[in-house]
Amino acid sequence: MNHTRPGITSDVRAAFDSCLARADEEGAVALTGRLLEDGVRAEDILLGLVTPAQREVGARWASGEWTVAQEHAATHVSERSVAAAATPDAGSAGSAGDVLVTCSDGEWHTLPARILAEVLRLRGFHVRFLGGHVPAAHLASDLHQNGPDVVALSCTLLMRLPLAHRLVQVCRPAEVPVIAGGSGFGPDGTWAYTLGADLYAPDAPSADTLLRRRWPPPLSGASSIDAGSTEAYAHLARHRAVLLRHLVRGLHDRFPDMRDPALHQYEATAETLGQLLDSLAAGVFVDDPRVFIDYLSFAVAFLAARSTDPARLPAALEILAAPLSDLPSVARHLAAGHTWLEAHPAGPSAEHQPPNGRP
Repeated sequence: MNHTRPGITSDVRAAFDSCLARADEEGAVALTGRLLEDGVRAEDILLGLVTPAQREVGARWASGEWTVAQEHAATHVSERSVAAAATPDAGSAGSAGDVLVTCSDGEWHTLPARILAEVLRLRGFHVRFLGGHVPAAHLASDLHQNGPDVVALSCTLLMRLPLAHRLVQVCRPAEVPVIAGGSGFGPDGTWAYTLGADLYAPDAPSADTLLRRRWPPPLSGASSIDAGSTEAYAHLARHRAVLLRHLVRGLHDRFPDMRDPALHQYEATAETLGQLLDSLAAGVFVDDPRVFIDYLSFAVAFLAARSTDPARLPAALEILAAPLSDLPSVARHLAAGHTWLEAHPAGPSAEHQPPNGRP
């Protein structure tokens, strides 16, 4: 996406970034208001200011420069700026069609979906936004009560793919097509189509283009998730707590410092373990080791940025191998992870910014 937009100067970006860094909600909202008064389009604020700034917020958290609390505070400021830009009279009457925007079950990163909703509204669609963490049953009820033309489904974390699949499948009986978006669906939306989505759009303008190309879009998607994958995934999900305890005990035996919660490395390592299991399960679900490898790529950089030895990850995979040895598909994903870690002992290159591992 081109982030060079009229009225969004380097000085404006610097001022907004300063507001995020200081968690200055009032300053960010005031800045947004001045831009609107000066004739800057709301869409340009959303896509040329808030979106790239929020991407930098995520990078600062991933690198260890910012804490989770700082990231959350900055995200709240961004959300307030989006609300300020989404003035009631900024869009059209919503004659282009009805779009329901929602986040996957288990997905709390709502800002990308909110920006999508506002851009589509500004471009003439009638949009309802359900927010984050929408269970499949709730989506099914809303579809039957309100009958949207299209569901726009957001997923930013690869580990949420199995839950996103449930939402895609809920739309099938209601005959509502799904356009998926978000880094959680992988490069070029690879796993969106695996789950059965009809379309994938990497950003809001692309979503608008795809929806206008043929309205409403046809029900062309079909899930390629097979029974073997769902059985292996179900095993991992059912035994998650047991596997996590086994993993923690094994790592404590190999790395005694992990037993001391007073050390800052304790929290950094512990934070990755549940996500590691969830990412392994998601990779098995879509039958693609790249899902698990993507998380390992993130985890190595995450631990290294917090002065924690990434060698704990190969050990974690070894510890998991024994209790999961009777599941060939899981063993294959663990082996692929081992191979990647052996080839990248220091983690991904500086140019690689894994987008999907953040909690």
